[in-house]
Amino acid sequence: MSIDQMQYYMAKLAYETDSWDVAQMLAEGSTYVIVDGRTEAAYSQEHIPQAINVPHRDISQTTTAHLDKSKIYICYCDGIGCNASTKTAMKLLSLGFEVRELLGGLDKWKRDGYATAGQTPQDGAEIVCGC
Repeated sequence: MSIDQMQYYMAKLAYETDSWDVAQMLAEGSTYVIVDGRTEAAYSQEHIPQAINVPHRDISQTTTAHLDKSKIYICYCDGIGCNASTKTAMKLLSLGFEVRELLGGLDKWKRDGYATAGQTPQDGAEIVCGC
């Protein structure tokens, strides 16, 4: 066993998550907040239910002052060809938030069969919050 490889995988799990884990977190009513780092227009069209929209280009101390730093923020964007989730995570992290990145973004969320919200929602498995 390689210690470097073990550390890599441990870090990966500490910094990333997948759609199944996010769905479970939402269903359990955990202290996670889902953050869509795309533009307001993209968010309006379609997004993960219960997600808030914080476009990465607008992130600052002022625009995030209302957010609770005791929660963990899971950042996402369109998917594999988009880096808005990484930019969102880096900016929130630099402001003192704890973050994770959703692997595959909205695209993987939909491929895994979960419902979306917005002007052009996709039918799928509904997540019932256990809050």
